[in-house]
Amino acid sequence: MSTQSASSRSRWLILGCFLAVYGIWGSTYLAIRISIQTLPPFLMAGARFFVAGILMYAWLRGTGTPAPTRAQWRNAGVQGFLLLTAGNSVIVWAEQWVPSSLAALIVCTQPVWFALVDWARPGGRPPRLRQWSGIGVGLAGVLWLIAVASGVQAGSERHLPLLLAVLGACLAWSAGSVLGRQWDKPASPLTGAAMQMICGGAASLVIAALRREDLAFHWHSVSANSWLAFVYLVIFGSWIAYSAYVHLLQSCAPAVVSTYAYVNPIIAVLLGATLAGERVTASMGAAGAVTLCGVFLLTLPERGPKQT
Repeated sequence: MSTQSASSRSRWLILGCFLAVYGIWGSTYLAIRISIQTLPPFLMAGARFFVAGILMYAWLRGTGTPAPTRAQWRNAGVQGFLLLTAGNSVIVWAEQWVPSSLAALIVCTQPVWFALVDWARPGGRPPRLRQWSGIGVGLAGVLWLIAVASGVQAGSERHLPLLLAVLGACLAWSAGSVLGRQWDKPASPLTGAAMQMICGGAASLVIAALRREDLAFHWHSVSANSWLAFVYLVIFGSWIAYSAYVHLLQSCAPAVVSTYAYVNPIIAVLLGATLAGERVTASMGAAGAVTLCGVFLLTLPERGPKQT
């Protein structure tokens, strides 16, 4: 294969990965909400990633993919915990009470946390003036969103900690995404994704066991809709979208990858309103728009030097 053909194939692969992350992840918020109607949150999230990871890893090893090193497993364990346990599973838990559309609007602040974590890491560069503007606007928008949501949700004194937990999950996800780029990992992004899913899923299952979630439900009481949502999350959310995300982290700058925050909330809000009857007030929409403006400022490409 010529260099030009390989470059073209790589561009199409990256484009496909972005489409998967943009489109599929916007729908997973509602799928999560449906799945945990009759499945416990950490048990569902842990089983989702552990099953997806084990099956993918077995297939990769069966097709001749080299075995990872012990150091790569250790790195996958830390990154999987940050991304999938402290990040995704906490959001799953919070969605028992927080509407999926609201969770997605808060998660759209990811680029803000990407920028701050990238600055805080060893050797990181401080944000420039325009980036600080984006961070400020984005944080103002999400604080407004949390204040409005806490006021309109029943039992607002309980919702505020839940919304802050979602925000903390965003920070954990960003830390795993940015810091993990520097760590030793397998050459194959699919292998890395499978390892992270195994480790993150196992950690979530441990939390489920500690919370005794297995005693809180009966398998025969799980609805067909919850099972269908679970299968959707395994196949589309984990195998396709999460693997695409891991590939993008190895191929593109974090600020570029984080632009999925523009599209996911729009899809999540539309699906939540049309299929689940979730209420999004004008104030929540305005706060979300301010947050997205901050994200836009933050992710604008830097101007290069002028040609002379």
